[in-house]
This record gives sequence, C-alpha cells and structure tokens, in this order.
Amino acid sequence: MRRVFAAVPFGAVGALFGLWMMGSPFGFMGFLGVVSLVGVIVSHIIVLFDFIEEKHAEGEPFEQAVLDAGIMRLRPVMITVGATVIALFPLAAHGGPLWEPLCYAQIGGLTAATFVTLLLVPVFYAICVLDLKIVKWDRTVSNDSALPEIHTEASSLPSPAIQAG
Repeated sequence: MRRVFAAVPFGAVGALFGLWMMGSPFGFMGFLGVVSLVGVIVSHIIVLFDFIEEKHAEGEPFEQAVLDAGIMRLRPVMITVGATVIALFPLAAHGGPLWEPLCYAQIGGLTAATFVTLLLVPVFYAICVLDLKIVKWDRTVSNDSALPEIHTEASSLPSPAIQAG
C-alpha cells in the first residue's frame, strides 16, 4: 500500500513549484488542486501496478513485466495528463484569480508526478522486489499449467484421409 503513494510527495512539490513559478498564492484553491492531484496520481500508479501483477499472473519474469508495464502504460498516461494540462491552460489564463491557483497546482503537480510515476515508481517497485524482498515475486508462477485441457469428441476422432478418386 505504501508503494502506491510513492509519487504523491513529488506531485505536491511539483504543485508548489507551479504555484511559485506563476506567482500564485497557496490558498484554499491551491490546496484543493493538490488534494485532487493526489487522486489522479494514485489512480495512475494503481493501474501501473495492476498491469505488472497481470503480467506476473501470466508467468512473465519480473524485469520483463516492469518493462512491459512502463511501455504499455506510457501512451495512455501521457494522453490523459497532456489533455488535462492543455485543458487547464485556458481556465488558468481566463478563469480569474479564483481558479488560477488550482490550475497552476494541477499543471505543476501532474507534470512532475507523471515523470515520477513512469520512471521512479517502477524503480522503487524493483527495489522492493529484488533488493529488499518486501514484495514476493514467485518466478515459477504460471497459469498455463492450472488450465485443464479441453477435449471434444471432434478433436479426439482421427481425421479422414483424402482419397484420390
């Protein structure tokens, strides 16, 4: 559970940096931006870990599962974050002083947390699995042997020979 929150501090720092860069105050709306940012970051990490665990259930080695998760989740995460950040720019520019802190916190936090989620979280997970052995990874897990073979009557019959006429 702790590894799910690994990128949240980086997102909060990114949000504060975004507010500082734009000269916006950290008030209630800035805080609301940081709080809503936590949900987005955690959902990205949960999807990443879920993908890694699916590959584990398929019997894939750890290193390959982490690489596949990073590659396969790169485009959906970048599209989601990119669309959110681009959509926040008009609100930040023309939404008035009420919305500016929320938008700048979201933009800065999402930008920082996305790179951390895609780069550092898999590294933290690898450290937990390979070095610290906090997370167990059974290298011999394979669901292929657990699936029963299905025999039908048609598949057990010999195939008819083609006779030349």
